Amino acid sequence: MYRILTFNNISSLGLARLPNERFDVGPAVEQPDAILLRSHDLHGAPIAATVKAIGRAGAGTNNIPVAEMSRRGIPVFNAPGANANAVKELVLAAILLGARNVVPALRFVQELSPGDANFAARVEDGKKQFAGIELPNRTLGVIGLGAIGSLVAEAALKLGMKVIGFDPEITVDAAWRLPSSVRRAGSIDEVFRQAEFVTLHVPLVAATRGLVGEKALAGAKPGAVLLNFARDAIVDEAAVVAALRSGKVKTYLCDFPSPALLAEPGVVALPHLGASTAEAEENCAVMVADQLREFLDHGTIANAVNFPNVEMARESAHRIAIANANVPNMLGQISTTMAVAGLNIHNMVNKSRGEMAYTLVDVDSPIAPEVVRRLAAIDGVLAARAIPLSAL
Repeated sequence: MYRILTFNNISSLGLARLPNERFDVGPAVEQPDAILLRSHDLHGAPIAATVKAIGRAGAGTNNIPVAEMSRRGIPVFNAPGANANAVKELVLAAILLGARNVVPALRFVQELSPGDANFAARVEDGKKQFAGIELPNRTLGVIGLGAIGSLVAEAALKLGMKVIGFDPEITVDAAWRLPSSVRRAGSIDEVFRQAEFVTLHVPLVAATRGLVGEKALAGAKPGAVLLNFARDAIVDEAAVVAALRSGKVKTYLCDFPSPALLAEPGVVALPHLGASTAEAEENCAVMVADQLREFLDHGTIANAVNFPNVEMARESAHRIAIANANVPNMLGQISTTMAVAGLNIHNMVNKSRGEMAYTLVDVDSPIAPEVVRRLAAIDGVLAARAIPLSAL
């Protein structure tokens, strides 16, 4: 029986992937083996020594102390792509809002007096200031061509737009998904120089914090529309406000309201609605619950932000999972410890990602708790556990 501590409301479809006969799941679980959450902030919170994995039912993991978990040998799973369609649809809606000046037009109508004798004339005269543009042959710049960015690019092409994209770390799978008509830019500056609309789809990491600032915006086309449905800190808000006031940027549409933006008429800020659909919440919960279950049952890893993907077909009832620093001679020490304990290795896989490595070992005989303790005591081993027979 594994214990899963939950925070936030997790979709029932996701929870159903953790059957009651093998998983004790809920917000009051003590000594949890894993944590399943959405937006709850774990920074500064005590995380029990029993925790072996954390699952985030969403894409971003900013609310989880990933570096600390890595030091403890704890994988942090997320659900990349599970909410991609929901975000794509909201981005498309935002592009249309920006193109047709819908929000300022709505504000204009809401400020009209219903008792005004010249109501119809004021409507007819006022609409002139909200004339927009049509999308065909306009250029959309997409910064970040992962699951969401590629879907946005594809949809924009179907609307008749031209698309230019930039992603220096694009994966092979993402490159295959990308329509061939998307032009590749060599820099962010090139995207801003060529595009009337620019949309951001990169994760918030040290390298992307403040990615769009004064330099990038200075090269933007006059009257450009900037969309940010990724993370708030990717954009330097002060630089955006300055660009709005100078007319360099016509509209900033984002999913992250802030006090600095509320007073700006060129800002359309939504309350973080990108993944707020029933379908996206279900997809994310199902994906991350499956990943947690497979990790606890078999030690396999898929979509962990701090571990390599590791999968090995189960060929034995006796398996050991080891998280270790990616340094020389770790496999030699692990193998020697097992040999001394009289364990014959049936199958083994070891993969690394940056400073982290992960090893799965199937052996031909039962694994004594003392062997796991000896493995965990090896300098550089962060966590070690035997996968119980009951998980098969």
